[in-house]
Amino acid sequence: MKDHQDDPRYLKGGPVKDRILSDVNTYVKAVGHVGKLVSVSIGDVPEVAVYVRNQARAAQKANLPFDQQLWGGEITQEECKSLIQQMNDDPEVLGVILQRPVPEHLNIRSLQSAIHPLKDVEGMNPASIGNIVYNDVAMAPCTAAAAVELIRETGLDMEGLEVVMVGHSEIVGKPAAMMLMAEGATVTVCHHMTRSVAMHSRRADVVIVAVGKAHLIGPDMIKPGAVVIDIGINQIIADDGTTKLVGDVDTEGAKELAGWITPVPGGVGPVTVAILMRNAIRAHARQKEAGWTA
Repeated sequence: MKDHQDDPRYLKGGPVKDRILSDVNTYVKAVGHVGKLVSVSIGDVPEVAVYVRNQARAAQKANLPFDQQLWGGEITQEECKSLIQQMNDDPEVLGVILQRPVPEHLNIRSLQSAIHPLKDVEGMNPASIGNIVYNDVAMAPCTAAAAVELIRETGLDMEGLEVVMVGHSEIVGKPAAMMLMAEGATVTVCHHMTRSVAMHSRRADVVIVAVGKAHLIGPDMIKPGAVVIDIGINQIIADDGTTKLVGDVDTEGAKELAGWITPVPGGVGPVTVAILMRNAIRAHARQKEAGWTA
């Protein structure tokens, strides 16, 4: 089997990530002082540590100060909101990243709403997501923006592109669909109540999948030459008993038909982290416009 590193059909996230981080680094050097990104983890959740480590690494490459905070799992909703409010008011805080999941007694949407839209580098505040409806995508949710960035990487013209989005979550499916419509694409959104996902996906120039079901999309659901953006990350037990990460697409099968396909891992993930850093400098530019910072 050919090593996927050499396969031209793979749309790898690494080069896109490096380019975005290099642009962010250039901006930071030109501006000088931009304040710090604050990562907030609540309680001890092992899987969160991986995300934080990747974000810290990307911030270092982008020359952005990165402050990791761990709040106790027993913290109350009111205490969280109070600490977030302090960061909203602190001119030294550029942006706030609220790591998920949070303990069950906390309302994550309420906490995301508490982060000021100008410091919402993850694009999770309902105001940030609402802005996308008006084609203001500067602070879009990072995973949705990463999917759009990777489609752009193919060089295809977005105008009139037939896109099928499988999955309609608030933080990926819906914003990605809105962002693609803003670029002139024709978007169909499929979900668990769609009668035949295959009927839609087979006619699409681009299929984006974000549902969290391993190998949901097979080669029989892809049009020859299509772009396949696989956002899913699922842990499965391989035949040899080891656990491995796979996407929502049967990558090995689908790549025989696809023109471009994102590997899992190594596709959308690296770009998502880079978009977070790009959102940070966009936040800085907007804070400057608003007179928050010199």
